[in-house]
Amino acid sequence: MWLKAIDHIQVTSTPELESAMLFFYGQALGLAEIPKPSSLQAVGAWYQLGNTQVHVATEPEIHNAQSRRHIAFEVENLEAFRQHLQTLDVEIIPDRQPLANCDRFYLRDPAGNRIEILEYH
Repeated sequence: MWLKAIDHIQVTSTPELESAMLFFYGQALGLAEIPKPSSLQAVGAWYQLGNTQVHVATEPEIHNAQSRRHIAFEVENLEAFRQHLQTLDVEIIPDRQPLANCDRFYLRDPAGNRIEILEYH
């Protein structure tokens, strides 16, 4: 097998939403920010979760709000995390296609990127 891991995932927003995106990934989701290379310091941020990085970048125009593409984050306590997000007024999107081995819900970041939050049982 040639591929051995996911190194990073990049999500996009417009420049106007950059502050909201950085709050969302750093505070609402609680990801640890890591230093970016000096050549990329101007905009966005990079975060680390285990062996995978999440990169937040800006583009002049985005089309995220209707897309089903998404990142899936596994949590240890789905209900506690749901409550945390609700205290920050993050809209929870219910799961419309339940799976037998996990409970999950969805949300969208400030730029409309779709995110799945799940807990296996």
